[in-house]
Amino acid sequence: MVSSEQRRRQLARDKYERQMERRVAAQAARKRRNTILGASLAVVVLAGGGAAIGTGVFSSDNKSKNDTAAAQPAPTQAVPTALTTPTRKPVEGCTDPAPGKPNGKQWQAEPAMTVDAAGTYTATLDTNCGKVTITLDAAKAPHTVNSFAFLSGEQYFDHTKCHRLTTNGIFVLQCGDPTAGATSPGGTGGPGYKFADENLTGAVYPAGTVAMANSGPGTNGSQFFLVYKDTQLDPKYTPFGKITGGLDVLQKIAAAGTLEGRPDGHPMADVTLNSVTTAKG
Repeated sequence: MVSSEQRRRQLARDKYERQMERRVAAQAARKRRNTILGASLAVVVLAGGGAAIGTGVFSSDNKSKNDTAAAQPAPTQAVPTALTTPTRKPVEGCTDPAPGKPNGKQWQAEPAMTVDAAGTYTATLDTNCGKVTITLDAAKAPHTVNSFAFLSGEQYFDHTKCHRLTTNGIFVLQCGDPTAGATSPGGTGGPGYKFADENLTGAVYPAGTVAMANSGPGTNGSQFFLVYKDTQLDPKYTPFGKITGGLDVLQKIAAAGTLEGRPDGHPMADVTLNSVTTAKG
């Protein structure tokens, strides 16, 4: 017959064993959660680059040349995350965008060459935060400059948003997607055609560089990025111009950070290309 003392000890052992089982189960659950969280964060970081600066700032498989930059997706034609609706804060020097919306034109093939590879071309980005002027390098990137000039001539860039800003490791503002908007995150839009990479041998991306975003080799379309601070990237993005005016405009936009408060997201400033023009000379 089991005595009351033996019964008490048995109950105590049973209670202890149950506590240990719960503790072990809790530890296992925490480990699973940490594993899932780590994987989710990795997906957020990597998914930001489709064609980056997430065509996005940036392709998920394109890593930069230093450890800090490697944590950020390169300028691709994808986006970091879906656009949420946090409250925008006013950014000094930025005004409301000009009324209008992208025309969303599409073409089946790259436009015929019309630029003079020996000529000098200047692009002007008239944004709601200030003007940015770019000297285009038609000699080293003739097809890219030709496409940019063609699209600007078709008013394709007018009223489009600069949908992506990166502020850590990679320092770019990404623009040129007509699908980006107040309710659409953007990052995947283009003109309907793609064209080959150019000017990649020895390509570097110091402050003032303008280069094409992409989603892999030979996938250039309309998305491009503006480098506002020296950035380390693999030479996979066609450099086709240098900023000659308005770098301070980009730095001001970058200083305001992202809408989401992350180092890779939508600009706090609702940056819009009111108009984009390209002229010879």
